[in-house]
Formats: sequence, C-alpha cells, structure tokens
Amino acid sequence: MFMNRCLELARKGLGDTAPNPMVGCVIVHQDRIIGEGYHRSFGGPHAEVNAIQSVKNPDKLKDSILYVNLEPCPHFGKTPPCTRLIMDAEIPKIVIGVTDPNSVVAGEGIRQLSGNGREVIKDVLKEESIKLNRRFFTFHLKKRPYIILKWAQTIDGFIDIFRSDHEKNKINWITDETSRILVHKWRAEEQAILIGSVTAITDNPRLTTRVWPGKNAVRLVIDREGRLPEHLHILDGSVETLVFTHVRKQNKTNLKYVKLDQKKDVMPALFEYLYSINIQSVMVEGGKLLLETFLKHGLWDEARIFTGNKTFGKGIPAPVISAGPEYQFKFSGSDVKIYKHPESF
Repeated sequence: MFMNRCLELARKGLGDTAPNPMVGCVIVHQDRIIGEGYHRSFGGPHAEVNAIQSVKNPDKLKDSILYVNLEPCPHFGKTPPCTRLIMDAEIPKIVIGVTDPNSVVAGEGIRQLSGNGREVIKDVLKEESIKLNRRFFTFHLKKRPYIILKWAQTIDGFIDIFRSDHEKNKINWITDETSRILVHKWRAEEQAILIGSVTAITDNPRLTTRVWPGKNAVRLVIDREGRLPEHLHILDGSVETLVFTHVRKQNKTNLKYVKLDQKKDVMPALFEYLYSINIQSVMVEGGKLLLETFLKHGLWDEARIFTGNKTFGKGIPAPVISAGPEYQFKFSGSDVKIYKHPESF
C-alpha cells in the first residue's frame, strides 16, 4: 500500500524530471503516513528530501520507515546524496522498489545504508517500479532512448492520401481537435520528437505543445540531403531543434545541424548522439518510411495508434504491428491502441 503511494506520487513528475527518474517517497510512523514528497523537476530536491522536510515532528523519524520506489542516490549531483540525509535523520528502516540502474548508483545507495546499520528491504513492487521509469531503465541499460511510435490511421488502414505538389502543406486530418490535445499532452511527457524530411516538407508541422500547458520537447529531424526549405516551422528557432544531415550547415539560435557520417547507418548514429546528450525518450511522429524503419529493426518500445472515424479508399497504407495491443480505449471518436515491444521494460 505504501509503495503504491510512492508510485502514485512519482507519476506527478512525468515530463518534468528527465533525465532524472520519477521518484516518490512516503514516511510511515506506526502505520500512518507522516510525510511524503516526490521529485518535482530536474535539478530540484529529490523525493526523499521533500518527504523528510514535510514531517512536522522530526523526532518521529527515528522510529519510522521510509518507502521509496527507487534506490536513494549516494552521490553528489545537482543535489547532495539522499543516503546521507536519511542517515542524518536517523531513519532506521528503508523499503525500496527497485535498485537504480544508473552506474553511478547501481546498489551503492543500498550498500551505504546497510553498512551504516539501516535495515533495507528491496524489490517491493519491483516490476511496477521499473515500468514507471521505463524510459530511465531503457536509457541506462540499453544505452539508447525509449522509443514511442505514434501515428493516426483511417478505418480502412491509411495514414495519408497520395498528394500532388499543390496538396503539400495541407494536412489530411484523420482525428479531431480533442484527440490532438492528447497528442500534445504526450509530447510534453517526452524529451524529444522525431520526424523525417518528407513529413517536415509535406506537413510543415510545428511539433509543439501549443494546446497543452506543458513544455516543448526537443524537435529532431532526419534530413540526409539537406533539402529542407528555410521557411518551415521546424527551422524557425522557436524551440530547440536538431537536424541530422550529411550536409554541413551553419547553426543558428535554437537550431543545430548534426553532421552524420555517410558511411554509417543513420539509426545507430542517431541513438549514439541522443545518448551522448542525455535524451532518454523520443516520440516518433514521422511518415510511413521512418515508422517502418523502426519497426523493421525492432528499435521501438511502445506504439500508440489512433484509428479515426474516416476512410480514404486509397492512399499510403499504415504500418502494421502483427501482435495485439497491450490495451486500448476510445477517445473523442477515435480508437486508441497501445502496443508494447515484447523486449521492452
């Protein structure tokens, strides 16, 4: 029950804590919660700090149990080590959801607490704790971002019509405005959004969260040949944007061109670069070719598919995932299916 409360608190940090994990903490005295907190934003106090500071009578800490869904950090980073704070507060027992996969922690927090006479119980709701921080675990254990594929398709299985030149920049919406609010919410929960050059030119998207009160993700575009025209929204400098290309170009404010090695495959090079700059999650909103590249190579963790109440009759077929969805729901006239890769956290 208390660990479930930790997970509930931790979820409040979704979209704000990256590249840190989402962590909630509960302090229990004689089976009653006397303090709780969560990690609110990157660079801010950790969950354990907020929970301990919320306790009105600090004397009770010496006879309390601290619950936390991820192993407390033992090192100085943006903030001091939580293990030291826990020991200074003389909390005798710590219950942990799962060990931190980050190599700078990786059990050291548990060793410090146990070595200083604290009783430590771990792996309580372990699977739930991993799933909550699946972006964090994927990044540290697989050395790449957590990949979410997203697209909308018609009832008859198309993601777009065949467009003539004069139909470019005219989006053929499959879902309604309310469904797009959900997409903007999802964007605010991830660190980056990726499209290819065809989508950038054809749809001219902004890839922002303008209809949801969340922060904008970093915009990523694959443009091997450097053919994006400068008038595109994606190049307007309003949001941090990275363009991956084989062509050398001049960087501008909020716009960086990342030159790729033509001798290397794009995906490994892309992942390597994103890992180097601490991008832990990417939502892929590209077209059929880009989406199917991720699917073909198994380089995805989730797929979120809207089926809108429209038919095109003919056009560009949507990608196909053979396995069934993990779950599905109806949202504002659309059927939404969420798929999970079998090897994903």
